[in-house]
Amino acid sequence: MQTATAPVELHYDFDGGIGEPIQDASGGHELRPLGINGGELRLVPEGTGLAVAYPDRCTLVSDRDCPRAILEGERDDSLNPGRLPLRYGASVLMTHGDLADGANVVQKGYSVGGVSQFKLQVDHRQGHPSCVIAGSRDRIYRAEPRIDVADGQWHTLECNRAANSLTMLVDGTPYASVVVPPSLSIANAEPLRVGGKGPGRRNDQFAGEIDNVFLTIGS
Repeated sequence: MQTATAPVELHYDFDGGIGEPIQDASGGHELRPLGINGGELRLVPEGTGLAVAYPDRCTLVSDRDCPRAILEGERDDSLNPGRLPLRYGASVLMTHGDLADGANVVQKGYSVGGVSQFKLQVDHRQGHPSCVIAGSRDRIYRAEPRIDVADGQWHTLECNRAANSLTMLVDGTPYASVVVPPSLSIANAEPLRVGGKGPGRRNDQFAGEIDNVFLTIGS
């Protein structure tokens, strides 16, 4: 599996809208909206620009019928960090009504099946953000502070993987860190996704608003 061969810097501010395609600030690495069961993404004001609002938290009895919507790119091996330094994250606004057992913000890959992954999520009913990475051996490394970000305010969430650590930052302040083997490599054929791990059932659908998604590899 190929990995990044040069420094990568992506930033999506969504101020240009969410029509197809959505490009990062450099004009590439397109994302496209995907939705099923009537799930749609909306644009909402945020500061002097725009953010993306995801479908409200579904309360239907059957998950099969829930509206779902995410942003998804194409396969792009240049976004595989391998063992390189890695920073990724986004600004989010959530309330406790948006919380669920799984709410994925940004991810590439999966943590099981030997696929490898990097992910940012706001999981559980406590509103705790967490950073997750996994290599090909299925062991999962998670940095999760006991801080509630589902307070109806905007928060900048950042995951920072150095040679031997993974650190979770909230609004620029480090809150949690775990030791990670320097040999752990993240490389997979999955696209970059924002707001869920796919449009299908049990997709860890995000509810709330997302802005300023970023990814930096190798610098």
